[in-house]
Amino acid sequence: MSAPSRRDFLRLTGVAGAGAAIGGARPFAAHAEPARPVEPDLVPGAEATTLWYRTPAREDQIIREGLPIGNGRLGALTGGDPADDVLYLTDGSFWSGGRNDVPTDDGQLPYDGTGFGSFGVLAQVRVAVTGHTPQAYADYRRQLDLSNGVVSASYRIGGAHYRREVYASHPDDVVVLRLTATGGTHSGSVSLLGTHDETTAAAAHEASFAGALANGLRYAAAVTAVGVGGTVSASGDKLTFAGCRELVVVICGGTDYSPDAARSFRDAGIDPLALARAKAAAAARVPGDRLLATHVRDYRRLYDRMTIDLGPSAPVQRALDTWSRIAVRYTDPTTADPELEATYVRYGRYLTITGSRDRLPMNLQGLWIHDNTPDWFADYHTDINVQMNYWLAGPAGLGECAVALADYCVSQLPVWTDVTRRLFNDPRNRFRNSSGKLAGWAIAFSTNIHGGSGWVWHPSGNAWLCATLWRHYEYSQDRAYLAKIYPVVKGAAEFWRSRLVTTTVTDPGGGSREVLVDDTAWSPEHGPDARGNTYAQELAWDLFAQFRIASERLGRDAGLAAELQRMQAKLYLPRVSPKTGWLEEWMTPDNLGETTHRHLSPLVGFFPGDRIAADTSPAELLDGVRELLVARGMDSFGWACAWRSLCWSRLKDADRAYQLFLTVLRPSMNNGNGTSANLFDMYSQGSYTIFQIDANLGGAAAALEMLLYSRPGVIELLPALPHAWAAKGSVTGVGARGGFEVDLTWRDGRATRATVRSVGGTATEVRSSSWRRTITLRPGQSVTLTPGR
Repeated sequence: MSAPSRRDFLRLTGVAGAGAAIGGARPFAAHAEPARPVEPDLVPGAEATTLWYRTPAREDQIIREGLPIGNGRLGALTGGDPADDVLYLTDGSFWSGGRNDVPTDDGQLPYDGTGFGSFGVLAQVRVAVTGHTPQAYADYRRQLDLSNGVVSASYRIGGAHYRREVYASHPDDVVVLRLTATGGTHSGSVSLLGTHDETTAAAAHEASFAGALANGLRYAAAVTAVGVGGTVSASGDKLTFAGCRELVVVICGGTDYSPDAARSFRDAGIDPLALARAKAAAAARVPGDRLLATHVRDYRRLYDRMTIDLGPSAPVQRALDTWSRIAVRYTDPTTADPELEATYVRYGRYLTITGSRDRLPMNLQGLWIHDNTPDWFADYHTDINVQMNYWLAGPAGLGECAVALADYCVSQLPVWTDVTRRLFNDPRNRFRNSSGKLAGWAIAFSTNIHGGSGWVWHPSGNAWLCATLWRHYEYSQDRAYLAKIYPVVKGAAEFWRSRLVTTTVTDPGGGSREVLVDDTAWSPEHGPDARGNTYAQELAWDLFAQFRIASERLGRDAGLAAELQRMQAKLYLPRVSPKTGWLEEWMTPDNLGETTHRHLSPLVGFFPGDRIAADTSPAELLDGVRELLVARGMDSFGWACAWRSLCWSRLKDADRAYQLFLTVLRPSMNNGNGTSANLFDMYSQGSYTIFQIDANLGGAAAALEMLLYSRPGVIELLPALPHAWAAKGSVTGVGARGGFEVDLTWRDGRATRATVRSVGGTATEVRSSSWRRTITLRPGQSVTLTPGR
């Protein structure tokens, strides 16, 4: 049969909309038809930032070579093979497991793929095109266009030119794969494959399946195809097409997950199959150019908020494909490639936009996995990883992408509170509150999306999550957002009010005093269980300070805020060890752990915290920070190098900060740590590597930290500018804590011009080397400064 017109498409499929929008994070639900521009407002190819390759991704290396797309809910890894293209499709809520609230014999929480559960692959979509084999095509190029948010592949067969583009549209809530040809046509098939033995049904121009996981989560996926010229029809469980000059394949899927603990995280009103079919069918009615235009406008609304120029690279560097360029930068470390390094920052922004919009936050792998057995279940690790996932959002002008983490914490809070009340003070739990007191909420080191925690209890995890939520408030000064997170922050503060215990310490001068310390806990992720470790003390100090500010600005709980302020003043704070010269990690001068351990847990008060700061702390304390960093070393996993780089920037050591940034960027070879061909950061597990997104986002944040440091009341320009970027450069739209955005240009290592805009802040001091200027603005106002004048 001939391909249907888009006008007739919904009638032919017989699909009606399903589901209703609910409060909180955006669910998989019906939505209004988006406004559509007539033509795509594309950044021209010569001006766009791209990752590009000369060959398709190998499917057995899809996690290292496949290019990621996403809309914050749906994600996919794309291969780009002309003859047999594949998309590994995910939905952020496609999770097995549940509340996981039956403790193990030692009072901890199970950590397995059954009770705790795992993130999984929703479906595979395969597009086979007859005759488009490697022997047939030439001039192949595959690319990810970061400027427009589109993956594409182009090639030639004889005199015919072919192109395919794929992206995940946030306004339409679908994945679109569009094949076009000049001087030729496409013939082949589209297959939709589940990953849990589902049966796919095909009819007319649609294929779909539905199922349910063991935890009761219902899910579905659907694919539709519409051709221009030629035919499209169903054949068995596939769609076939023949003689099409253009083919638009629209993919949708989802679950009945709801971010609502009161409904056990399910929405009975959602029919995932009907909704997936409806969304795919609705998008398939729209011409391909207009689908693309709608997507690009939405994507660029976020992407264009910030720009970065670290200086020009050489033409010979630009001529290299992305993987070769990464390798050359590593093998020739003396030749800078500033455009590649700026691209890495832009890629981190791309991953943030595509991985975190208005639903669930990014997990260990964002939205991108290739099988149903990801390491650590692709969970939310709460002792650095999920926090680092959001270190980039604020400085990169993507604050609204960080709201997903706040919505997640708010939605999980009722279950976290209930499980804490019932299980945390279990006498078998070695991390329980020895006083018997208990309030608020706590979590384990790992969490899922169903209110469940796994592995061992992590008493400080609540405070670190709150510190991460607080960072977005510092960038935005958004009172409504502060009110949203207030119950989360208050619950954590109440937990710590109940947890701290009193002990007596001897001061260096010989006197003794009573202090408050954390009860027995672990300093992630090494050493003994102990009281008063630095990690916990610093996070509790920050939490109490945050609660006091929130209480004051919202006019709530003044009595509790005053009590916590008094407790904050009594907290034991770390010293510098007379034995090692390091900032102590435990309440002892001895090193009780691994010298070069990957975590920087005792430095959480230095970065991301501010209690220890280069311009306010005693020299002895800063020396302790420096010596600990030296001892930890200059090589580790990607996320650990990113954290080290950020700390060295805070110490204004540009050389070390930059060296560690380049270490993140090194190529991953022979199952080693580093960057893969698609720029995913690979974490070595010895005999294999896994993708962890935290290093991509932390590494990009590290680059921006070299260019601008901020805390409420202070903006410092070029605090750790590396020599490789010093000649000339600029950034625009960089977020600054305190409620500001900054545009900055520099030449010969000195800031030449800075424009500061208020997005909610009122006063701050702007610094550049020894130059200082205090500015006062109203929201929406800006001022342009010439440092040194």
